[in-house]
Amino acid sequence: MKLVLYSKPGCHLCAGLQEKLEALSHLDFTLEVRDITTRDDWFSRYQYEIPVLCRVVETAAGAQETALPRQSPRASIARVEKMLQTYLEPDTAK
Repeated sequence: MKLVLYSKPGCHLCAGLQEKLEALSHLDFTLEVRDITTRDDWFSRYQYEIPVLCRVVETAAGAQETALPRQSPRASIARVEKMLQTYLEPDTAK
């Protein structure tokens, strides 16, 4: 499973979520961190929303991103893990 974290430099909320995700390396996912300041379309879409965590699902039409529920910055690693486990289940409909 692939996850994408939309972030920007200097964002303490983004750094906090990234640290929690990196602490969950025992789960089966890869994490790509995208700096929204490197592309205008990302910046205009996410400038007021970061951090945004998306699940990437490969389909016949290509990769589709779905934003996962936003977690509180105070959410524990265990809470983030529980949320991820819900979304990391393999898709049965392909």
